[in-house]
Amino acid sequence: MGSGLRRFCARSCCCCCCEEEEREEKNPLLSETLLYFDREAKRRRAEETNLWSEPADKFHTERDDDRDLYNLLQRRSKTRRGSQGYRRLSVDIYAMRQVRRDVREKWKMILENLGFVDEAESLLTVSSSASYGTLRHAAAARSLLQTLSEETGIFDNKGPPPERYLFVLDRLAYLDAAEDFVDKARRFYPKEDEMNQDEGEAEPLMTLPILVAKANHLPPGEEVQEVEEEEEVDLVEDGSVEMDEDVFLGKSLD
Repeated sequence: MGSGLRRFCARSCCCCCCEEEEREEKNPLLSETLLYFDREAKRRRAEETNLWSEPADKFHTERDDDRDLYNLLQRRSKTRRGSQGYRRLSVDIYAMRQVRRDVREKWKMILENLGFVDEAESLLTVSSSASYGTLRHAAAARSLLQTLSEETGIFDNKGPPPERYLFVLDRLAYLDAAEDFVDKARRFYPKEDEMNQDEGEAEPLMTLPILVAKANHLPPGEEVQEVEEEEEVDLVEDGSVEMDEDVFLGKSLD
């Protein structure tokens, strides 16, 4: 009886030890998997936030505009949060991102006008995994991208057209809708409109900070309401994580 009890206890202890060892072996794998998916999610969100002009360039050094934005993000990540320098960098980052958002919104509007209401977001999504080797109509897409840059006001025209839209045009060429897109862009964003706007009378510039100027135009008795800052985690490409102020600045400047 005693020997049987000892054997039973020994087996129980052995089973418990084995289960603990198995759990210890599985936990690191599970943790690494979760960390991987978390990093991927942050990377995709950062790509959609920054809208890199050259998505395939993971180091953001090939184009001047990408390099400038990346350097600003790196400088801000090393600056004390809440300081005057941090705020100035955040304003510059917001301005560069907003220019890219405006271009994307123009593309989205035309795509929806062409009937791609449900597909517009997926057609415009271009990640760092994009490869020029996957392009089906590279030459045609390149020619149409140059046409958009030279004959329409769909881009800001402060440099070569963003390469990310080469992939979008390739998708549209596959759907036999690329030429229609260019025709719509000529109609909605003609080049001469942008030129006339530059030649027209410039609006008077505000000499006061934007928030102060807006406060001075409020009706009597109405005070400026503080906007609570909504923090967004933004993944910088070197793996560091910083807090973004785009949401706060966007609400403040509206």
